[in-house]
Amino acid sequence: MVRKYGVISMAVFAIAVSALVGGFLGRNATATTSDVSDYKAFTAALGAIEANYIDTVDSRRLVYSAIGGMLQTLDPHSSFMDPDYYRRMRERQEGQYYGLGITIQVIERDINVVSLFEGTPAYRKGVRRGDIIVFIGGEDVRTWTDEQGKPLAGLQLSEKAVKRLRGDKGTVVKVGLKRSGYDQPIEIEVPRDEINIPSITASFMVDAQTGYIKVQDFAEHTDRDLGLALAGLKAKGMKRLLLDLRGNPGGPLDQAIRVSNRFVPQGASIVSTRGRVANADQEYLATEKSEYTEMPLVVLVNRISASASEIVAGAIQDHDRGLIVGETTFGKALVQSVYRVSDNAGLALTTARYFTPSKRLIQRPWDGTFDEYQTYTLKEQTEKVHPATDLRFTAGGRKVYSGGGIEPDKRMEGPIEGFNPTRLGRLIHARQLFATFAERFVAEGDTRITPRPDQKRVPRTFTVDDGMLAEFKAFLVTQKVAADEKSFASDSDFLRALIHYDIDVALFGPSEARRNLVSKDPQAQFALQQFPEAERLGELRKPKGTKAGQ
Repeated sequence: MVRKYGVISMAVFAIAVSALVGGFLGRNATATTSDVSDYKAFTAALGAIEANYIDTVDSRRLVYSAIGGMLQTLDPHSSFMDPDYYRRMRERQEGQYYGLGITIQVIERDINVVSLFEGTPAYRKGVRRGDIIVFIGGEDVRTWTDEQGKPLAGLQLSEKAVKRLRGDKGTVVKVGLKRSGYDQPIEIEVPRDEINIPSITASFMVDAQTGYIKVQDFAEHTDRDLGLALAGLKAKGMKRLLLDLRGNPGGPLDQAIRVSNRFVPQGASIVSTRGRVANADQEYLATEKSEYTEMPLVVLVNRISASASEIVAGAIQDHDRGLIVGETTFGKALVQSVYRVSDNAGLALTTARYFTPSKRLIQRPWDGTFDEYQTYTLKEQTEKVHPATDLRFTAGGRKVYSGGGIEPDKRMEGPIEGFNPTRLGRLIHARQLFATFAERFVAEGDTRITPRPDQKRVPRTFTVDDGMLAEFKAFLVTQKVAADEKSFASDSDFLRALIHYDIDVALFGPSEARRNLVSKDPQAQFALQQFPEAERLGELRKPKGTKAGQ
């Protein structure tokens, strides 16, 4: 069956953070088997634990853990989402809510600010990544307790904090922040506002004719935002596009189809799905005409690009619409449907597989424990030897392969922001020490929060000179990182680029940070050199016997 855009969604595989899932949202899960003896065994075991275990237990946590364990016997992407995770997943996909514009994470009963959205109330008031929220509305969050008088922690603390931080547009919440180097909490009043979560985090002209767009993930507004970004760049003279899908874990399938439709001709196949539930077998076509179907296109991907990202990359590659550059993608071709269960929790269940237009199944196989599968992004990539059965062909006759991710047309390793650093560089990045080091700096002219005496003021035009690099090396010593001279010298370009990037993110915003990073990013610079070959793909799309200019 051929269909127009559907509403089925792909799970988003986020490395080390389980899964952020889309799907047949809002469905209710109901039992279908007539044999209830297994259910009785489960409830009997739960009852025995509640009544007889040596300590008081949280029954909800036990049930959630049991469901999660059950799903882990199926595949790497079927998963259970507790109410907090399910809420955040829906917000991420819907792309908006009313609040301050921060993402929080509870670590050892500390409410940590792990990210901010550019231009939001919290961003404008000077909240920074790494701040710890200690007061909300005049209340010390560490005094919050549950019905039994026990201090709140984990999910319960996170849920209450979110509820207190959000509210009607225009209302104000008082927040106290614990920040490194400050003796007392920083107290600020933040007006709540509508928060639009961006999925496109950067859009700018690299040069007079080359546009660049970074799609961070896919949400329900991604295609709309992409259309605005494309129109804005075209008005600035864009003649060719570098589309960056690196690190993009995926999102709703309908958005992957719509984004693909921007670049492939009307009537072209984009993706097909196969499964055993009703309406699972579908083929989705490009239903709209687009003004960008002939524009030279290079697409950047890496080992974390997954799911919806792979649908877009696969459709572009199979129709010879653009050149794929970077690393082999993650290889996630399973469709999850989301079922809402009790207490606003969610169940993401694999219900179908998807195939690219050339009928490639790009799902990677997995082992019984999923260990090798889930550590894929940490391993060095090697050229894969394919059996003959994996061979497929693009519309223009180029060879492509099934069996594990979208393989790039032009390969260049760059697992961390386009760089391939040594073990030292990877350790520094994994421990988020670039972000920690950025806390030492404040933007010139920033009067939102009085800086510490030891903080250095930097202009937008700052550079990471030898002095700042030496300061960073001394900082690593305080963090108990042994930086041997050979590795430090080898990683010099990487270290300078990431120091600059994280200071930019903290002081001047993600968009400016990305613009500055692209100019230093080896993978992006390599991709920019591939446009002549991307332009030659246009010859493959011409009818046979037609010469250029005819």
